[in-house]
Amino acid sequence: MRIVSLLPAATEMACALGLQDAIVGISFECDYPPAITDRPRVVSTVLDTHAMTPREVDAQVTALMQEGKSLYVIDEELLKSLRPDIILTQDLCQVCAPSGNELSKALATLDFKPKVIFMSPHCLSDIQFNLLELAAATGRTKQGEKLVLEWYRRIDAIQKRSDAARSFPRVFVMEWVDPIYCAGHWLAEMIEIAGGQDVLSRKGEDSVRIDWKEVLEWQPEVIVVAPCGYNQEQAEEQMKLLYTLPGWDTLPAVRARRVHAIDANSYLVRPGPRVIDGIELLADLFV
Repeated sequence: MRIVSLLPAATEMACALGLQDAIVGISFECDYPPAITDRPRVVSTVLDTHAMTPREVDAQVTALMQEGKSLYVIDEELLKSLRPDIILTQDLCQVCAPSGNELSKALATLDFKPKVIFMSPHCLSDIQFNLLELAAATGRTKQGEKLVLEWYRRIDAIQKRSDAARSFPRVFVMEWVDPIYCAGHWLAEMIEIAGGQDVLSRKGEDSVRIDWKEVLEWQPEVIVVAPCGYNQEQAEEQMKLLYTLPGWDTLPAVRARRVHAIDANSYLVRPGPRVIDGIELLADLFV
């Protein structure tokens, strides 16, 4: 079996199912587990985010999408040479990874027909479904079911802990800092399970821009800075952009020193096995 994963979350799922040795190609964003990072990179991006401010990234992404252009490039010749039996990708977010449009063009150039598994989760149960679908397609059904049962056990433990605490702080989880975006999709559900109240989040829906006035009106007691696609060190750097916002120092979370920058890329916005770690992390922050 030969697998090409164009989606970091799918790469993590495949490895969790014991398929690490079957992965022959990955995307430029696939960085976990470390043992797979030496595989050929089938996907690259047109963005150089390291040299751009958050606002510049948002502006360029918006412009590219409005023009109908892609943020990603698939190396068609490399894909041909790898001859995968299965390709893992997504069709949910044009910013997260290559969507169906880019892949369809690449598939048209192949002289063989690999099985394509699209992962487009909106909630935690969708993530579990994606894992089980991959497990079934690769003969790892028992392993998949075992993983999902373990996820349920851990989620149940977190839920019981949150309920027992009887403390449900007002929180705001920020998926982008400039402009400000709220939490969406499965992340909103994670916040709820962890015991936080985030009325600005959008459960099962896209993360969207929100006005800073809405945050001031909500008066969050905990703020989590979790810019999509960035690690903790990068989040800490971006958090500095918030310090000059009007009313920042008046927020309960700021006064209580309960503003946290975390590795969203690993634990929150990537819909793979580590979202369970993310829920546990949020629960610790909300206590």
